[in-house]
Amino acid sequence: MAHKKEKTFQFMIVGGGIAGVTCVEQLSSQIPSADIALITAGSHIKAVTNYKQVSKTLEEFDVEERPSSVLEARFPNLTVIHPAVKSLNTQSHTVETADGRVFGYEKLCICSGGRPKLLTQDNPYVLGIRDTDSAQAFQKQLSKAKRIVIVGNGGIALELVYEVEGCEVIWAVKDKAIGNTFFDAGAAQFLIPSLEADKPERAAPCRRPRYTTEEPAAGASQTFTAGLSLPHGLVTDLSSFSVEYECEVEKIFTAEDLHNSPQQTLRPENGENWVCCSDSSANLGTWPVYILLTNGKTFGCDFVVSATGVVPNTEPFLHGNNFALADDAGLQVDDHMMTSEPDVYAAGDVCTACWEHSPLWQQMRLWTQARQMGWYAGRCMAAHVLSEPIELDFCFELFSHITKFFNYKVVLLGKFNAQGLGPNHELLVRCTKGQEYVKVVLSGGKMVGAVLIGETDLEETFENLMLNQMDLTQYGEELLNPNIDIEDYFD
Repeated sequence: MAHKKEKTFQFMIVGGGIAGVTCVEQLSSQIPSADIALITAGSHIKAVTNYKQVSKTLEEFDVEERPSSVLEARFPNLTVIHPAVKSLNTQSHTVETADGRVFGYEKLCICSGGRPKLLTQDNPYVLGIRDTDSAQAFQKQLSKAKRIVIVGNGGIALELVYEVEGCEVIWAVKDKAIGNTFFDAGAAQFLIPSLEADKPERAAPCRRPRYTTEEPAAGASQTFTAGLSLPHGLVTDLSSFSVEYECEVEKIFTAEDLHNSPQQTLRPENGENWVCCSDSSANLGTWPVYILLTNGKTFGCDFVVSATGVVPNTEPFLHGNNFALADDAGLQVDDHMMTSEPDVYAAGDVCTACWEHSPLWQQMRLWTQARQMGWYAGRCMAAHVLSEPIELDFCFELFSHITKFFNYKVVLLGKFNAQGLGPNHELLVRCTKGQEYVKVVLSGGKMVGAVLIGETDLEETFENLMLNQMDLTQYGEELLNPNIDIEDYFD
């Protein structure tokens, strides 16, 4: 780096997302006199608003985009620097920004987040999506679409299937059931009727839906045809929604690609009027993009939506440095959020928690964890400067996440999907159609996970049972008996 250093900051944070902004707030409150820089590409940052601590580990908040000047107004010792980071030199403790300026730091925290895993690069018909925020913005692009294919099986794909109205949706999932990252087949089956019920102001209970509970034969698609009220779509007749299970994307191509390669061995899906031969350009597909799935089916559509999770954004930081990376390509951090490079911390989606996890916690790249990690990284950076001891934060004791799917409140606790438990666990389930779904994961007679959908009011009780690791063997099935007020047992 030949450029002259403009200034050295005591603390430098890279990234204006939830983790970075929370880290800045935490540092400013711990050391008000500290000289802090926040480097971010955009003029807007993401702020946590309406924060509510719901229980010991559960928290609820909204995320809002705000001009970065709002942050500078709150913290007089903060300097916001644009544009983005171009390179990092951990030996000289300097960062170069895209416009060629160089800044020094004493302690750095990388909060550059993750970017959507794209099925293919540079295809205008393939859209990446990574949070519910973008799911809503996304509606605009879809307002003229007649058919879209959604690929992915996390919460975002679920949310999207629910948000999209007025066009046909084909959903390709690699698992046997929908929503696998968040739910098991039972919870998915509880939620599916919502996709078909009328979507009024959501106060009225869903009407009795028509759907099948048997799993489709391998490779078969299960179709739910829904009578949706469609305020803003092109298609005003019945909107249909079908799921292709246990398949992934083999290839994405355009009508033009088909035209240019007469040898294509692609079978058109039923009813599609295109043929793969060089002289029949008149019959070529009417869709802008085609997707071939590993089950051999090809679908034409207006957009392919890739909702397959995130890749840590480590790009500008690795060159010339020696960061230890985790298997998922995130920056490895220890229990003080420190990377393998001196004085460099990381928080949020860009990092991978490589300390020995509590048996009831796992990392999932969610907003709640970005906030918790950013907060804790700020605490650690301050503690190190002030030479104070610091313990791993309590929020890492128990995984907990609160969200909304299809307008139902959803609470996930601990190993809610029996992650890593192997065969030695049991499940208890209670389900009231259209109202609530409660699943408890027990291991060795102790509660280790739960999924609560609907207004169950069980989250605090279950959280306590998990944190206390009380032996529940004597209660057996009674644990979920709706006529017993379980809270009275365990107060």
